[in-house]
Amino acid sequence: MVNETSIRSEIDITEKAVNQVKRIKEENSIPTDYALRVGVKGGGCSGLTYQLGFDGELKDGDTVIEKEGIKLYIDGKSLFYLSGTILDFSDGLNGRGFVFNNPNAAKTCGCGESFGV
Repeated sequence: MVNETSIRSEIDITEKAVNQVKRIKEENSIPTDYALRVGVKGGGCSGLTYQLGFDGELKDGDTVIEKEGIKLYIDGKSLFYLSGTILDFSDGLNGRGFVFNNPNAAKTCGCGESFGV
């Protein structure tokens, strides 16, 4: 069973991040129907790490979120840790890349790529 949800209620993605996802898809000839799979897995210095990748296959139990023509696929386990998160893109002096603003993260590592709850 696939869950369709509103981007506002679970995960939000900023306009800057949407534009970056579109740019990456275009520059790498990724099919337009592929979604950005957002996930969490065990590991990293704080216990959990974020995962991003493109996926053309919707899996059973995935939640589908769509904003400005970009689809996000999130599995149920990851959604538990990511609820309320805002996915942004930073290209400032402190580095370039996607940034997870996760209200569920009780602790994060210095690099911002792992977190704990």
